[in-house]
Amino acid sequence: MGYLFTSESVSEGHPDKVADQISDAIVDKLLAFDPNSKVACETLVTTGQVVLAGEVKSDAYIDLQRVARDVINRIGYTKSEYMFDGDSCGVFSAIHEQSPDINRGVDRKDPMDQGAGDQGMMFGYATNETENYMPLPLDLAHRLMIELTEIRKEGKQMTYLRPDAKSQVTVEYDDNNKPVRIDTIVVSTQHDEFIQPKDHTKRAQEIADRAMLAQIEKDVKEILIPRVKSNICTPEIVALFNDKIKYFVNPTGKFVIGGPHGDTGLTGRKIIVDTYGGKGAHGGGAFSGKDPSKVDRSAAYAARHIAKNMVAAGVADEMLVELSYAIGVAKPISIYVNTYGHSHVKLSDGQIAEKIGELFDLRPRAIEERLKLRNPIYEETASYGHMGRAPMKVKKTFRSVYNGDKAVEVELFTWEKLDYVKKIKEAFGLK
Repeated sequence: MGYLFTSESVSEGHPDKVADQISDAIVDKLLAFDPNSKVACETLVTTGQVVLAGEVKSDAYIDLQRVARDVINRIGYTKSEYMFDGDSCGVFSAIHEQSPDINRGVDRKDPMDQGAGDQGMMFGYATNETENYMPLPLDLAHRLMIELTEIRKEGKQMTYLRPDAKSQVTVEYDDNNKPVRIDTIVVSTQHDEFIQPKDHTKRAQEIADRAMLAQIEKDVKEILIPRVKSNICTPEIVALFNDKIKYFVNPTGKFVIGGPHGDTGLTGRKIIVDTYGGKGAHGGGAFSGKDPSKVDRSAAYAARHIAKNMVAAGVADEMLVELSYAIGVAKPISIYVNTYGHSHVKLSDGQIAEKIGELFDLRPRAIEERLKLRNPIYEETASYGHMGRAPMKVKKTFRSVYNGDKAVEVELFTWEKLDYVKKIKEAFGLK
């Protein structure tokens, strides 16, 4: 007997993701003007208000209010009727300097001896069930949100869309852990009050609400789903869409009040959306708002890089990698591997972990250098997942009345590169 597995995603307009993007935009701007910046920034967003808090050690000075407002406007919160918009919301900053007790454990005379910025365990996961080595339910959930946002920003179809949205996808797997069909799709999207009641009675409002819901359900099935399918390059995955899929569209019946006005947003509350949708494991540390000296971020990226390259090399069909650190200590305390019984090499998971320790330098500074993490590359990670994204080079310009403008070319999602496959095959004797 098979089983069902479900993952969710959220749009860039979801309040928690608004907070994540503001936090990472602050990290990016500080790194752009001072690559040695140490940042731990948390953001709270609610009705008409942004609160910034955290610790920063940097030679750069940036306009925090401007950074927050630019992010909010880019996402699409530009109307006062949303009760939260970039030009009029309040922005309160309570950011102060990094604790010297933490900094003494990180900075070293020899940069390669840099200690971990905190203790903890970080996980990386990969599976060969999709082309980007991500779990299928999460990959589809992200695709729904990315496409819905594209439709909203194009402004040609579903013109009633507002920025806040969520998706959820349930996939049925067989006994061999292979996906066989999509069972359920949930889409909840914020929308305008685009059909007005004929009068002020409760009955008229209910009729208008039902008409709006019917239109949104129709558009999700006839516009959103076909666009998502058209962007999937794997015929086997397209074939999982079927006429028996159960759809739940705006299940409460109405979703006009949303965004930070409908639900307070906080940095780091969508860590499962950010990673593997519940597959594998998670160490509990958020990514957004942190510079790469925090192993919550850098070691999680390193673990994903290892797992993805190991699976791509054919070591196993799926793999979980755990790295653990102590604050102020450079080398990881432990490396753990779980291949779930799907290994293709004649080694135990413990022996595979030993080889990983030989192949990859997992000191924080080595991770930073290998994955080019001391660059302003993080705002793009703060929506639609940190993993499974396409590596790419982009040019970015950062403007500052204090530091002047700075144009940089950076490489995004370096931890998704399959640049260790050859080395791994050689080390494990794979063809």
